[in-house]
Amino acid sequence: MNLLWEVVCITALAGMGGTGLGGLVSCLFKKDSSRTVSLLLSFAGGVMTAVVCFDLLSEAVAPEGIVNHTNLALAVMGVMLGYVVIYLLNAWIDRDTNHEMAHIDESHPKTADSLEELIHADHYQIHEQGGQSHGSLFLAGLVMAAAIALHNVPEGMVIGASFATAAQQAVLSRGGIVMAVVIGLHNVPEGMAVAVPLISGGMKKLKAAALTVITGAPTVLGAILGLYLGTMGPAMLSLSLSFASGAMLYVVFGELMPEAILMWRSKLPALATVIGILTGLVIIYA
Repeated sequence: MNLLWEVVCITALAGMGGTGLGGLVSCLFKKDSSRTVSLLLSFAGGVMTAVVCFDLLSEAVAPEGIVNHTNLALAVMGVMLGYVVIYLLNAWIDRDTNHEMAHIDESHPKTADSLEELIHADHYQIHEQGGQSHGSLFLAGLVMAAAIALHNVPEGMVIGASFATAAQQAVLSRGGIVMAVVIGLHNVPEGMAVAVPLISGGMKKLKAAALTVITGAPTVLGAILGLYLGTMGPAMLSLSLSFASGAMLYVVFGELMPEAILMWRSKLPALATVIGILTGLVIIYA
């Protein structure tokens, strides 16, 4: 099978299949499932932290087991670039939507403290419940889709760049498949994060579950981008891996972890994060 189609098919299974499974699982939950989702998001954040620290960054800095100082500089630059780009895009979306939310004020946390805020489903629900025009509702839906895409595109880049690494080293694409498994595991609670607020807002469960499958589509676009950049040469591969790492670090530490802790002020989310890190470690090196 052509490498591109292999990447597309595997990423679609991990991205759309993972989020879709999360959407189906959320249909079984009660509306008030903050504690469960908090633990699952913390676990997902731990898994992705392990992937970034134990696999992606080490591969970006030392692709053949030997530290390359040029790659080290590229990795540092790529991580910062990925972090800043996703941060600025999120800040742009927040600026254009938060003013419509009555509960957003000076004393409100500077990060999301509910699933609705994380994907801007609250913004979509206000437009839907307000009986506004189809055009306005469509734009609100696009905003929500953009917020979700900012999470999923970097995940796809991780998979694509991992396949590119295998292609450059002329080895089996086990690394890409492992990344797809890890991303798929990570996407289950993210799928729940999409479906739960939609169901809570009154959307039918099956429709919400179907939408979670669609929200996984940007993962495929990210995978194509990661594969394309990664096969352009060692320097671009290092930059691609580190950019995806920086983007994922923002998603984990700038959104998932703060939100998980605000959803359930307990010590258990921290434990779930540690378990996630260990799980990622086992998956990578087993």
